Amino acid sequence: MSSPFILLNYKTYLQGTGQGAVEIAKACKEVSEESGIEIAVAPQLPDIYRVASEVEIPVFSQHLDGIGAGSFTGHVFGKAIKEAGAVGTLINHSERRLTLAEIEASLKSAKEFGLRTVICTNNVPTTAAAAALGPDYVAIEPPELIGSGIPVSKADPEVVSGSVKAVAKIDPAVKVLCGAGISKGEDLRAALDLGSQGVLLASGIVKAADPKAALEELISLV
Repeated sequence: MSSPFILLNYKTYLQGTGQGAVEIAKACKEVSEESGIEIAVAPQLPDIYRVASEVEIPVFSQHLDGIGAGSFTGHVFGKAIKEAGAVGTLINHSERRLTLAEIEASLKSAKEFGLRTVICTNNVPTTAAAAALGPDYVAIEPPELIGSGIPVSKADPEVVSGSVKAVAKIDPAVKVLCGAGISKGEDLRAALDLGSQGVLLASGIVKAADPKAALEELISLV
């Protein structure tokens, strides 16, 4: 099995805002270099340039709109986040949901600018539908478990294994990430054992007293 992919979503947590975003990214970079595991970060939009400029680490946007240049006040333009230093983007996170048409438009925009894509889903049918669009990753996250500290790999392992099987039938090139409640080494190990290729996580690392130590514990069973 190849090395897992870890994507850390900062959300709007105070600890991951401004200079804090940079410090957490530095911790991620150190652990990534020590372990050989790819760790990427998704800071808030205003912090993308700051993080990408100060830390050599893959930076993702938390959202992208399927719009082009023009009269789209307040929207997130793919070229803007690309120029800011992002290499990828989340699409349809449960805290920033989109319609199917909007997901497809956002994916098209991301691909236009060469951005890696992670479409977030909440069950097996939506994961299958997302995989049919051809993103780089789908991230299965039942919303009721997000931030709960209860990993989906324990609370509902069938939704992970079922998503892995569904995606493999539709497009084997699409990778599956496991999200919701992931924070410890046993959570990552369980997610990988269920067939996922990595994890999407947030508060367990971002809000930790020592993010580097929390990351080291996360990968301890890989």
